[in-house]
Amino acid sequence: MRIRLSRALPVAVAVLAAVAAPPVAAATADVREPVPHTAPAADHAPYIVTVREDSDPAEVADRVGATPVHVYRAVLHGFSARLNSEQVEALREMPDVETVEEDGRATGGDGFGSYRWWGSSEV
Repeated sequence: MRIRLSRALPVAVAVLAAVAAPPVAAATADVREPVPHTAPAADHAPYIVTVREDSDPAEVADRVGATPVHVYRAVLHGFSARLNSEQVEALREMPDVETVEEDGRATGGDGFGSYRWWGSSEV
């Protein structure tokens, strides 16, 4: 019995596509919608706010009228936003907010002097 390539090829492609492609619902089940971004006020300082694990960072930001620039849900649980002083104070008073820190540049020390605590002062 001979199988014609013109009949077998489309069937083989369809079977491979059905087996190889993951279901769309499974691929997107854990992905949350991004928070819409609007331009924050340029005269407000940027802050990083961390909230308790059982709180939604975007909802906390919404309670004080802040627009998150980023929402963190992996390493940190919180958001970054440009905040005015009233928003900062309101966040610091909320029981589900852990920290409110002004964002800034991090540095690694002043070079060679930062290693002296290791006991390598003779180097």
